[in-house]
Amino acid sequence: MSRLEISSGEFHKPGFEASEWCRPLEEGHILYFPETPFEFPQTDIDFLLNQRQSRAKYRKNIAYRPLQDRVTGMAGDSRDGERMLEVLGEYSRRVTRFLEVGLAPYAASWRLDYASFRPIQEKGREINQKRRNDLLHVDAFPTRATRGNRILRFFTNINPEEPRHWIVGKPFSESVSGWLESGMPLPQPRESPGSALKRNLARAVRRVGLPIPAPSRYDEFMLGLHDFLKASESYQRDCERETLYFNPGSSWMVFTDLVPHAALSGRFALEQTFMIDRRAMLLPEKAPVNILEKMVGCSLTD
Repeated sequence: MSRLEISSGEFHKPGFEASEWCRPLEEGHILYFPETPFEFPQTDIDFLLNQRQSRAKYRKNIAYRPLQDRVTGMAGDSRDGERMLEVLGEYSRRVTRFLEVGLAPYAASWRLDYASFRPIQEKGREINQKRRNDLLHVDAFPTRATRGNRILRFFTNINPEEPRHWIVGKPFSESVSGWLESGMPLPQPRESPGSALKRNLARAVRRVGLPIPAPSRYDEFMLGLHDFLKASESYQRDCERETLYFNPGSSWMVFTDLVPHAALSGRFALEQTFMIDRRAMLLPEKAPVNILEKMVGCSLTD
């Protein structure tokens, strides 16, 4: 089973060690909490259930940016915006405090990324292919390079009636050979002059303060893999998969750069993303960047 259920009392049991959660995550399991393992006031939930999203087509979710303490993608008056900032900010802080203990080996070096609220029904959502959540994919961010660090996401389903319906595929280590055989190109040991020039120009522009992404070769591969999997009819149709339902009031976490996943239905979910330092891994041989660098025979993040 890819989903491991965590009882509400396990976190507080004598002798608990955070590695008990880190290792299964790095192996490609989803840790599932049938009851959200921290306080989530009903007044905050009621507020979120009554919100709507901006009509801008380029936004999939309402996003909270912890480092700037601001919200994007919100529709409504200024009072709703202020309340959304408060609610999402508190959710982000509660998740972070919980995982600082539960995933202590990561906490010293992780980078806090965006939180988001997903109020729209995933089933039947009209959105372009690359941005669809209902197609199996691994996560990669076009504007936020990881440079080999890991993407950990913590989700909470606040829908009072409907579970969130996912499917998941085999993790990266068990699937990458098949993806390459199906046509996903492996990075080459030597970078092309054009690619190197593009990357160096992006770095130079970033030094003067402009927000131009400077992805590593690893990031380029993962972005390509994200699009490749979503576009592959044979993978979407034939790959081995597992069906999961996350009940109302539950939470779960997973390395989404490792585990192919898709949300087929559900609305009113929250999530908090963490960028986990690749050097903090307890099972480094399972990390996608290390698997790829072993295949290629050189660093993909310099």
